[in-house]
Amino acid sequence: MMNASFLPVFQSYHSHLSDGRKLAPGTVDGYSHDMRSFLSFLSGLASERPAAQTLSEVKPASVRSWLAERRDQGLDAATSRARAMSALKSFYRFLQREYGVENAALMAMSGPKTPERLPRPTSEKETKDLLETAGTLSEEPWVQARDTAILTLLYAAGLRISEALSLTGNDRPAPEVLRILGKRQKIRLVPLIPVARKAIDDYAALCPYPLRDGTPLFYGVRGKPLSPRIVQRLMEHLRHALGLSDSATPHALRHAFASHLLANGGDLRSIQGLMGHASPSTTQVYLGLEDARLTRAHRGAHPRA
Repeated sequence: MMNASFLPVFQSYHSHLSDGRKLAPGTVDGYSHDMRSFLSFLSGLASERPAAQTLSEVKPASVRSWLAERRDQGLDAATSRARAMSALKSFYRFLQREYGVENAALMAMSGPKTPERLPRPTSEKETKDLLETAGTLSEEPWVQARDTAILTLLYAAGLRISEALSLTGNDRPAPEVLRILGKRQKIRLVPLIPVARKAIDDYAALCPYPLRDGTPLFYGVRGKPLSPRIVQRLMEHLRHALGLSDSATPHALRHAFASHLLANGGDLRSIQGLMGHASPSTTQVYLGLEDARLTRAHRGAHPRA
């Protein structure tokens, strides 16, 4: 249980994450969970000193003990432990700025190395099959059109689910260029190809709910904004129907957008802008996919391979 002296600091940090930095809800929840765990661990050391003094004197050995305890509790993935270290450093940057608490030893610690994981996009054939089958799983014509439109949009524009579901009635008739508000409130412009515009307009023509300024573009069957879980469940049904692997998720369509552009001659800098990546290194992972594809093609085609 967290010591009462830590509670105001924790609450202030949580507000900073959710309101000040405008992070994604999942990131806010993850960082908050990690720091609640860390402060509860420190409370277990039975320190009676003021919170600021305790936090400034935490040793790297204590952090390693905390991570070991969490590993024993089931936090086994290196990526989860790396996130915990990232949360810890974010917390201490906040403490330094807001409370004048410094701990250079903790800020110098490095997190566990995480294995490099390449994105797992759907192939061009899998993507084609997914989009052609999406509108066959419902008996309602407008839902058929909606399901086709949402998946087509994820692939044709490389959107995250949250970005696609943030579109409103203002975005119809479907424009040639979408204005997307992405992570960290950054705006990017994404061209919308004709097949995606047609899918959206076909859905809008059948949708039984109002599509006006400020209303959602995509609705659930009960007239509420379409939930990301419905889109995820749609992909689960499609995976089963088409015999695809568990990696065929809505986000795999976003990966497919980038990898298929790259495979067909798109340049990395343009793809970075279309994806809304802040750093080129984030986009460069798709080069690894293309290198792997070329290696397989070489091995399969070269006479001496």
